[in-house]
Amino acid sequence: MRVTEDKKYDRRQRRSRSAVFAALARLLRKKNFEEITVQEIIDEADVGRSTFYAHFETKDGLLREMCRSIFDHVLEEHQHREASHDFSLRSRTLPELLCHILYHLQDEKEEMLDILRTGSAGLFLRYFAENLSAALQESPELLPRGKDGIPEGYRIRMIAGGIVETVRWWAERRMEYSPEQVAGFYAALLPGE
Repeated sequence: MRVTEDKKYDRRQRRSRSAVFAALARLLRKKNFEEITVQEIIDEADVGRSTFYAHFETKDGLLREMCRSIFDHVLEEHQHREASHDFSLRSRTLPELLCHILYHLQDEKEEMLDILRTGSAGLFLRYFAENLSAALQESPELLPRGKDGIPEGYRIRMIAGGIVETVRWWAERRMEYSPEQVAGFYAALLPGE
C-alpha cells in the first residue's frame, strides 16, 4: 500500500510541476518574463500557492528548474526514443550532447524563443551555462582533448560558453538550422574534428 501511495504522490508532483512549466510557457506568449507574477503563474496553472512554493522558491527558481530539467534528461545514461528524436543508439560526444539539447529547445521552440527574447534571456542562459558546466564536470569524457597545462575548470567554462553562445546564435535566427546542422557547425570548430 505504501508504494502505491508514494507513486501517486510522485505522479501528482510531476503533474503539478508540468502544469506550472506549461503555465509559464503560455504566459510568455502574452508578456515578458519580468512582467509575469507568481500569482499569474499560479492562476494559469490552477495550483495553490503552497504547491508552487513546494516546488520553486521564486519565479527565477522556476526558470532555473526549467533549464535544469533539460539537462537531467539529456544526461541520463540510458536514452530512449522520443517523438522528435532518438539518441538511444548514438555515441556520447560533445556535438551529440549539443544536438540533443537543441532538439529539446526546438521541441519547446515558441516558449524558448519567448524566453530568449525577453530581458530574462541572460538569466536563462546563465542557468543554462551553470547546468552545462556541472554536466561537463560530471562527464569529462565528453570534453575534447586540450593541450596539457590548461586548468580543467577553465576548459569547462570555455566549452560551456561556446555552447551557450551557439544556442543564443541559433535562437537569434529563430532556429532556422536543424539541430544536426548546428551541432555540425560546432563540431567543425573543435580541435581534431
